[in-house]
Amino acid sequence: MDDRVRVELSQGVADVRLARPDKHNGLDRRMFEALVAAGERLASEPSLRAVVLAGEGPSFCAGLDFAAFMREGADPATLLRPQEGSPANFVQRAAWVWRELPVPVVAALHGHVYGGGLQLALAADIRYVTTDAKLSVREIQWGLVPDMSGTQTLRDLVRLDVAKELVFTGRTVSGEEAVVLGLATRVEADPLAAAQRIAREIAARSPDAIRAGKRLLNAAFTGSIEAGLRLEEEIQRQVLGKPNQLEAVMAGMQKRAPVFRDA
Repeated sequence: MDDRVRVELSQGVADVRLARPDKHNGLDRRMFEALVAAGERLASEPSLRAVVLAGEGPSFCAGLDFAAFMREGADPATLLRPQEGSPANFVQRAAWVWRELPVPVVAALHGHVYGGGLQLALAADIRYVTTDAKLSVREIQWGLVPDMSGTQTLRDLVRLDVAKELVFTGRTVSGEEAVVLGLATRVEADPLAAAQRIAREIAARSPDAIRAGKRLLNAAFTGSIEAGLRLEEEIQRQVLGKPNQLEAVMAGMQKRAPVFRDA
């Protein structure tokens, strides 16, 4: 994998690290490319059961590296190019690809979580954050709007008036306030350790049920009640009575650790 993003897969858990610590993991072209490539690589990995997404150095991700883009003379048209098989364009997909992954993604947030960095974090399923982390929908500072899928993830997490305040002002919130607002799941003294712990716990569950649960919840929160109930039934039929579901039952009855097949 590109040295901008490092990926290690062990016992079903992928440890994904943004690895540009000297720039607070700022997003340049190579970082965008590496994020998309990492997500696509993991999507095709049958043994994958959970992902931990974190940043090396003092911050999770401080957002777009404008200086790098100015040096490179990036053509906006190439950054906004469509992506085959995804509703997201290229820059959107750097975040949205983690939403598209069939398994849970747990983000560990610390330091600066600004702009594109926050949009990347919001595409995760669970977010643990330090008390003193600084989160901001930063785009207004540059005269822009969120354009890395942030509008689609914000709407699932916060009230409309809260989203508008954050987008219109770009104000910085602490980790504690982020939890209150819904931007983060829980405050943790060590978000990375907490993320790794829950990822291992998830990896020990039936991969069929975990993947089905993510697909179901992502669809149910934005669809109609009727469609949600039908999808609930459809997905349950897909896992009911299958080897991994039966193994979960037998392991529970026999009081032993389950041995699941890869999805």
